[in-house]
Amino acid sequence: MLLQVNHMPINLILFVAALLVSWLVFRWLFTVIKSTATTGLTIVVVALLLQFAFDINSQDLLREILNLPQTFQDFFSKIR
Repeated sequence: MLLQVNHMPINLILFVAALLVSWLVFRWLFTVIKSTATTGLTIVVVALLLQFAFDINSQDLLREILNLPQTFQDFFSKIR
């Protein structure tokens, strides 16, 4: 016997749709939080490794990151 939409209460359809949308939003949010936490932890580990192994502090690292566009520009201009 086929289920007919006319006989299903609209509240049940809305409830199922709300559950589905909530589950999809929760999965998306969990994925974003997991990715953000993993990236943040990786950045912290790299920064600590640089600090303890090579005595490079976070200010030096940030300055070099901000200078990356100029470094790339200088590099590619020397190649030509």
